[in-house]
Amino acid sequence: MSLLFTDFASWQAHCAATGEPLYQPVLAYEIEQKGATEEAIWPTLQRAYDVMRDAVHEGQTGNMTSRSGMINNGAKKIAASPVTVLSPEFKQLIISALGAKEVNSCMGRVVAAPTAGASGILPGVLTTIQRIHQLDDRKILEGLLVAAGIALIIEQNASLAGAVGGCQAETGSAAAMGAGAIVYCLGGTVEETFAAVAITIQCMLGLVCDPVAGLVEVPCVVRNASAAAIAFSSAQIAIAGVDPVIPVDQCVAALGEVGQSMETRYKETALGGLANTRRGREIEKMVLVQDVKLVAK
Repeated sequence: MSLLFTDFASWQAHCAATGEPLYQPVLAYEIEQKGATEEAIWPTLQRAYDVMRDAVHEGQTGNMTSRSGMINNGAKKIAASPVTVLSPEFKQLIISALGAKEVNSCMGRVVAAPTAGASGILPGVLTTIQRIHQLDDRKILEGLLVAAGIALIIEQNASLAGAVGGCQAETGSAAAMGAGAIVYCLGGTVEETFAAVAITIQCMLGLVCDPVAGLVEVPCVVRNASAAAIAFSSAQIAIAGVDPVIPVDQCVAALGEVGQSMETRYKETALGGLANTRRGREIEKMVLVQDVKLVAK
């Protein structure tokens, strides 16, 4: 098994034929890739989830100020805000996803899931769903495996990298992983789990990657929070049985096609979009001066 599956249809067919839960073939793939036993894989997954939880906590308690100054304890400010726009649970989701991503922007320890630039989404999603529904760690770890399987298929047929497919490929893929994990963890069917992936991709399609000053800070941090919200929205729609109309594999193909046709300036080059605004260029010059001074020391 050099690759898990080439598409979602094959994954679904396998589970239908064998009766295995969605996570099981991904677990078998991990065992083969690492040359390890199943008993060794679960603690590895647990360590990854522990790091995710730590990042969520650190983002809310540590000093999240980046060297550029663009990141300045955003999660703490949201937590302290007297205004709750939707619900306490939604507010906590935004705090968790944004905070975990701030840890990455401030050079902290994160899990690239699937990339460092999208490292706040899955931690925010998983810790929130666990808290709301009182899920045990084992169910969350199974959800992590499902999310990993989703990422593997997207990577084969499109991309997970902003430099290749824009932010749709990076935060979009992470949100799709999160949406699928939510539906799986809440007992959704395979069809509903993959529908959540399809709906998420539909919502994220076309998003450009335009980091100000080339740093994974603005707009990356706030996009992690928004992508986590989209993951929950897509999961809610899918688990109700709403048909995404366009099958998930065709959504992934569209993700790849849009990424290929996207101009280079919108692929993590800091040449277009927000990076090319007047304020964006001012920040870029300021960061360059800081770097020159640092090298001169």
